[in-house]
Amino acid sequence: MIAAELLAPSSLFLGWLLYAAGLAWACMRAPWVELFSDTRRQHLVCGAMLAIFLLWLVRRDFDSGLSVHFIGLTAVTLLLDWPLAILAAFVAQLGLTLIGHQQLAALGLNGLLLVLIPVGVTHLCALLVERLQPRNLFIYIFFSGFFAAGLAALFCILAGLGILLFDGRYPMPPWLDDFAGFIWLLMFPEAFINGTVVSALVVFYPDWVETFNRSRYLQAPWKDE
Repeated sequence: MIAAELLAPSSLFLGWLLYAAGLAWACMRAPWVELFSDTRRQHLVCGAMLAIFLLWLVRRDFDSGLSVHFIGLTAVTLLLDWPLAILAAFVAQLGLTLIGHQQLAALGLNGLLLVLIPVGVTHLCALLVERLQPRNLFIYIFFSGFFAAGLAALFCILAGLGILLFDGRYPMPPWLDDFAGFIWLLMFPEAFINGTVVSALVVFYPDWVETFNRSRYLQAPWKDE
């Protein structure tokens, strides 16, 4: 998460513009009829909002204006599908803003980095897995869960670093050349947390996961007569 004082006005405006477009698209594609008629899905959405809010409270705030925390949106995207995942994360952002843990001016750009990019990466990975139509449960868990979460963290870090470099308001540390090693330290736990949650969901509560094809992955093995 990046503080507003580290960003140029043009970056703040562009972040709000892109994030607003993403929110509008999510609102248009969200399954509102199913959501209002399905009590279980309502509980899952509210639980996801609370989980994201609490996870983003576990963070390290630096005096420079940067904050580091886990994202957790890969599991939420697979659980709710991408429109509701974006909207749930937005509500969690509003909660953080109300208690003073996020600046309203930078909410758009941080939403672009921490919501749209992770959800988009996860959705693309899930679409690729679905197109291949594998029957191996491990492929879904690894590529849609572990791999997608690590890749989402990588893109989020690189995009944030690119914005800071472009705006030129953040003094880059002297150890920037060794930054690749620190990226792995953030990617692995992000992948582990999301992958573990996805594994538990598809094993114990597969009906909850909107992007999980239960008939394909959990059917009895085929045997030749």
